[in-house]
Amino acid sequence: MRVVSLLPSATEIVYALGVEPVATSHECDYPPAAADRPSVVDSRIDADASSGDIDQQVQQAETEGGVYEIDREALAEADPDLVISQGICEVCAVDTVVVEEAIAELGLDCELLTTDPHSLADIFDDVRRIGEALGRADRADELVSDLQARVDRVADRAAESPVRPEVAVLDWLDPAMVAGHWVPELVELAGGNYGLADPGDASTPREWAEIREYDPDILVAAPCGFELDQTFANLADLTDREGWRQLRAVRMNRAYAMDGHHLVNRPGPRVVDTLEALAALVQPESFDVPEEWMAASLAKHPA
Repeated sequence: MRVVSLLPSATEIVYALGVEPVATSHECDYPPAAADRPSVVDSRIDADASSGDIDQQVQQAETEGGVYEIDREALAEADPDLVISQGICEVCAVDTVVVEEAIAELGLDCELLTTDPHSLADIFDDVRRIGEALGRADRADELVSDLQARVDRVADRAAESPVRPEVAVLDWLDPAMVAGHWVPELVELAGGNYGLADPGDASTPREWAEIREYDPDILVAAPCGFELDQTFANLADLTDREGWRQLRAVRMNRAYAMDGHHLVNRPGPRVVDTLEALAALVQPESFDVPEEWMAASLAKHPA
């Protein structure tokens, strides 16, 4: 089957099910082989810009036709049987409506599968749906079973702790945005409380005063699309804010950066890696320290 995956999480699922896509998006970079696939998506955003500049670029792009565009020539050449798109966020990846228009314009005879996950259950359902579409339903069931077993191990161990710290995860820095969707659920499974959003809520910009008032025990900066180096390069978006040094998480050296590109904001199989890394930050006495690329203390990387 000829598969085109237009978002990184779906690309990871497709590879995990034993299928190599014929084309992907410009952001698909895991497993490493995915980066060598032809891209059918172009972005109007400079992903290397600062947090604030990217936000301004996104706002401007949304008034000029959208953040992404489909390379119709490349999509036609891929000649897909299945195209996987998403409906969760038009900033994170190309929106389904744009894909539908391209497929119709090109007259392609293919199935369009749309993902829209807001919870772990939704992510696992997407694995099964994609597995069914690929003719890999049994393999998808095995993958979900393995992932669920890892989730259960983390949840059971975290539940043994009598302490549940208050946690905030930011998936953008300027403006400050509190991570939603599956992140509140992951934090709670990892042994923390998530007081700024409920499981399934959309990620939402928040006034800095609201975050200060919440005053979390643990703060995690995980901007969407940023690996650790890019987050550290933009730390002043947090550290220059009024009251930063007075936050409990900062005073107790429990403010961290986490890879938002590969982990926190990618609803694929590695969401369980995200859970395990979060558990190490939330309940460090019960879990091993995460790998260096996953998370690091902000105290060790001053702006």
